[in-house]
Amino acid sequence: MADREYSRYQSKVIKAFYDNRDTSDQQRLSELVADLYLTEGKKKAKLWATAQEIMTRIGVPASRIAHVVASDDAAILAEVVKDIQAGKIQKPAPPKPPTT
Repeated sequence: MADREYSRYQSKVIKAFYDNRDTSDQQRLSELVADLYLTEGKKKAKLWATAQEIMTRIGVPASRIAHVVASDDAAILAEVVKDIQAGKIQKPAPPKPPTT
């Protein structure tokens, strides 16, 4: 799959997706808050797993992710979303490549 060559248009679409992924992740996480308030049973567990994955990608500290998921409370997840939107939680900068 890595050997696949993409057209110019496909490359632009893929690049745009990854350039805007943080924004779409934040939007999805805020939508999950509402879904978690309304959902019960197995689907709720699946939504929490998705929320955990998104929070990891966004850069929420692991200890806070563990606390939010363990609490099983959408209100606490809403506080995380509020902190992300306020800029209190930011994705860490990628490491700089080593110089040789």
